[in-house]
Amino acid sequence: MENTNFITTAIAWCLAWGEQRSPKYNLEILQQMRQALKEGTEVPQEVQALAKQVQELQNLPFPNTVEELKQYTEKYAHLWDSQIGLVYGGATKIKQYVFEVAKLSDIRGASALLDKINLIDLPAFFGEYGNVPKSISISQWLKKHFSDLEAALIPELIIYSTGGNILAFCPAYFADDLANAIERRYTEETLTANPCAVCAKFKALEIRFGLLQNQIDKTFWLQEYNNNLKHELIEAYFSQSDANDSEQAFKERKSFNELTGKLVSLFNQRRNGNDFLNRPSRRYPPMFETHPYLKRDEGDRRSSVMKAEGLPNEPYFSEALARKRIVGQISKQDDSPTDWYYQAGFDWKPNQISIPSWVKKFEDFLVKNKLADQYYNGIKSSEEARSLIEIGNTSTPNAFVAYIYADGNNMGGYIQKIQTPQEYQQFSNDIFKATEQSVYKALAKHLHPHLLNNIKDQDKVHRNGHWIHPFEVLTIGGDDVMLIVPADKALDIAKTIGEEFENYLVTQADGYKSDKNYQSLLVHRYKGEQQISGKNQCRLSMSTGVLITAEDTPIYYAEKLTNQLLKSAKKLAKDLKKHGYNGGTVDFLVMKSVTMISSNINEFRTQGLIKSGTRQQKLKLYAAPYTLHELGGLLETAKALKDAEFPRSQLYQIRSLLERSKQTAILNYRYFRVRLSDKKAQDLLKQQFEDAWCKPKNPANNGNLAPWMSLKEEKEGTDEKVTYETIWRDLVDLYPFIAKSQENYSLTKSKQQTLQP
Repeated sequence: MENTNFITTAIAWCLAWGEQRSPKYNLEILQQMRQALKEGTEVPQEVQALAKQVQELQNLPFPNTVEELKQYTEKYAHLWDSQIGLVYGGATKIKQYVFEVAKLSDIRGASALLDKINLIDLPAFFGEYGNVPKSISISQWLKKHFSDLEAALIPELIIYSTGGNILAFCPAYFADDLANAIERRYTEETLTANPCAVCAKFKALEIRFGLLQNQIDKTFWLQEYNNNLKHELIEAYFSQSDANDSEQAFKERKSFNELTGKLVSLFNQRRNGNDFLNRPSRRYPPMFETHPYLKRDEGDRRSSVMKAEGLPNEPYFSEALARKRIVGQISKQDDSPTDWYYQAGFDWKPNQISIPSWVKKFEDFLVKNKLADQYYNGIKSSEEARSLIEIGNTSTPNAFVAYIYADGNNMGGYIQKIQTPQEYQQFSNDIFKATEQSVYKALAKHLHPHLLNNIKDQDKVHRNGHWIHPFEVLTIGGDDVMLIVPADKALDIAKTIGEEFENYLVTQADGYKSDKNYQSLLVHRYKGEQQISGKNQCRLSMSTGVLITAEDTPIYYAEKLTNQLLKSAKKLAKDLKKHGYNGGTVDFLVMKSVTMISSNINEFRTQGLIKSGTRQQKLKLYAAPYTLHELGGLLETAKALKDAEFPRSQLYQIRSLLERSKQTAILNYRYFRVRLSDKKAQDLLKQQFEDAWCKPKNPANNGNLAPWMSLKEEKEGTDEKVTYETIWRDLVDLYPFIAKSQENYSLTKSKQQTLQP
């Protein structure tokens, strides 16, 4: 609910309700007060004094002394003597729940079920239904398990609920009930997901000035802080890396930010199994025992309770897995039979209206932003993709898909600057909208509906001739994105998501703009025609891992590798931050076979793609990860190679000679280029590869390192070791997935023959 007065309404509601089960004032008066605060009219006489103090709360000057703070507690008695509940919760170990089964239909069902709870069920606790019809089942569920909770909650109490977690105010008496309700809803709906919710009670004055002692004279405040600036505990608790001075750091910490920090600490304690007073223990999460002589479900984790007759191969399901499959079918608007679930006699019935579909949201986005004609390109309608085989059918070459996993950068540092609940709500809404819209814009820009053809799988051959949306959105939550897209469009989509994310935030508010510039030459290795300025950055960005692999690669294995690529991209973003760069980064890997990597990506690269050369040189046979600017340059270079129709055998030969030595690779590359008889092809290679990537760092040096780039010197003791890296291997890996440009510098067959050694 976007309402500038929401914090005033929320605090006033909680204080007027009081600290008992029944409200201090008549419920009708509370509703009149709520409406009056929303519309800016006069509040009822009974609560005028309270509402006036709440309205003044956010504008109170920061007290410099404990004495000034004490005066506030005396002047604003309502804000000091009464308590407000604050609740924080959500699911933990989400990947463990979503990816415990290998089939895409079950994965999408698990993701949709969590999205339903996060985006629909929990806001419905507060009477916030958005575009979804009012849920009678939620109301009945609350009355059954938490009889008086529904009446005590209103939409204005929600601070945010879009990032997979919820943060909300509530009357102090119901703090434990609300936290219990959140955990119970996750468990009853999913059976096996791992929920966690915590609560605490704070004085209203603490919302403005952070945690305070009950005996206000003993509160640690500015004077005592200044006297202990060098104390290691004080530095760790209050220090801010980009704070202008110590006093600013103290004020930023002593705010609503300190309350949320306490909740996060409690959340970690409860997630680790610690017991909380007046709360059920979550030390023993739900477990479904199996037996060696009982048949297990498809995930081989729990005992089967049914056989899904009517589905292909008639799989065996436990109830937890059956819920994932039926929700996946409903969210995908799958036309396969659903009778198998309803005939099994389960008590739990999915509400089809309230199960979200990311594709439906994408279609609404296209219409709202007038992008439908561009995307559909004359096609009247499309269905959702049902399997990886269908997404792989879209790619060139066929049978390859790409996993995209993106996550926000610099979020923690930015959140530390947030001082009020309004800013928390605005930040959460901005990030969610930026993430969602950047994904939709990228999909609309680079993809179009695809007509399935030549599918030979026996269970899916009937899908030939259907138009589909060629992607799968596994989740969009807060600053997290998980997608499956055609392999040949993956890097373009990843690059656009990162750029659109930053563009949206920069145009949304000045607070997201960075006043720090960076030197492009120190950050970007690509120096092509598309030069980039180091000014007007966004303070927040996205790092992305992209795995291009065969459609039959096990999803759990692909997810694991994509997560490693994301971590690698985030490491680069962290390293470049010391040069002032706040932008996005991307790491990718093209995996032609499942057996290509036996351990992890870092070990694979370290042991197989880094060689010790002569003369204190180290050869790095790859250049990933890349900044967004560099990724754009890499794609341009790859397209140039494709346009020139360079013989693939020569591309592979240069790659095979990279590990011999730096000089051998340079000589072989020069020999290759000068033998190109097509002058346009030579110029294209020189412009798009040599001049763009391989110029020496010293402008006075007229030498040419192609196909190498020199990195900064690494000092090892008294010796200096120079590292040379190359994008050539990355270019060769991407070559099959790159389409030609419209302007094609082609080589004739006779010219290609002259290139053979």
